[in-house]
Amino acid sequence: MAREVSISDNKTLKLTNVLILNVEIGEGTDPSASVYQMENYIKSKGATPVGPLIQKSGVYINDKGQPSVMLSLMRQTNNFIHNVELPYRMESILRIKNCMYAHYVGPEECLKFAHDKIRIKAFEDYIELSKDNYTIFIAHQNEDLIADVFVEKIINE
Repeated sequence: MAREVSISDNKTLKLTNVLILNVEIGEGTDPSASVYQMENYIKSKGATPVGPLIQKSGVYINDKGQPSVMLSLMRQTNNFIHNVELPYRMESILRIKNCMYAHYVGPEECLKFAHDKIRIKAFEDYIELSKDNYTIFIAHQNEDLIADVFVEKIINE
């Protein structure tokens, strides 16, 4: 499979019936355990996960003034889950408009190149981007990962 990062502009990311779990990444944090727990939570509520895992990530300054990576794990479900308990939350529709988009095919450890290519294109075109990015993990084929990356443009009016 050929390695590639293709870029598009003015895309919209639309998700429906989305269960969201925020995870602060630090030492000892295992996001894969959170993904597993999330899958079980969805099933315990009588719903079925739909589509691939979506990950929203961004770097923020925490309460101690230190940079911190915030990760939101998202899964679409076949129906809306009512009465969701903390730490989860549910959104019926999540729409992120006016995004720069990259389709990535290549080794998982090089996925950052898709993020970098979006940021470089934005820099060259004088486009301001959000700190957050959304990565949709579509598939693993052989040694390659297929993923889509969305980063919202900041429009100053």
